[in-house]
Amino acid sequence: MRIAGVLLLTPAVFRDERGFFKETFVKSRYADFGITANFVQDNVSFSRKSVLRGLHGDNRMSKLVQVLRGEVFDVVVDARPESPTFGEWESFKLTESNHHQIYVPEGCLHGYLALSEDVVFSYKQTAEYEANREVGVLWCDEDLAIQWPLTTAPIMSMKDRQNPRFRDLFGTRRGDAPGAASARISR
Repeated sequence: MRIAGVLLLTPAVFRDERGFFKETFVKSRYADFGITANFVQDNVSFSRKSVLRGLHGDNRMSKLVQVLRGEVFDVVVDARPESPTFGEWESFKLTESNHHQIYVPEGCLHGYLALSEDVVFSYKQTAEYEANREVGVLWCDEDLAIQWPLTTAPIMSMKDRQNPRFRDLFGTRRGDAPGAASARISR
């Protein structure tokens, strides 16, 4: 991965004539990959095709995300001013059949676009959700230039449509953060 701390993981999947079984998190195995985070909250969201959620972040929270049903275009943005990849993004295709998981480290923003008719998305997170700590960045920020695979206008919350630009929250280079991370957003 280009962004330090971001990991693409694929848990073991055991298949037979009944279907499959997978262990979506085993603390000791994930520790072998450097994930020693203490997950304290699990969430599941349902989205229909063309729903775009994000870009969201909380600088005290890491996430382990995966698709349980469907397919998404998943994006991680490095919002850590001290990072050499500050302001850069990386994307992943997560599907129910590839079983990929993304570990999103603290200080990174996350978002996804639902590509299939129905998406069930799972999050494990290392801090409980607090609306006043969460920040949001505009999904179509020209400075980030994320290449979302859109075929139609995305379906989004009003708050996500009104999120500020990356530079307004984090600055444009390391050490140039305008003291923000105060914008509030919704999930």
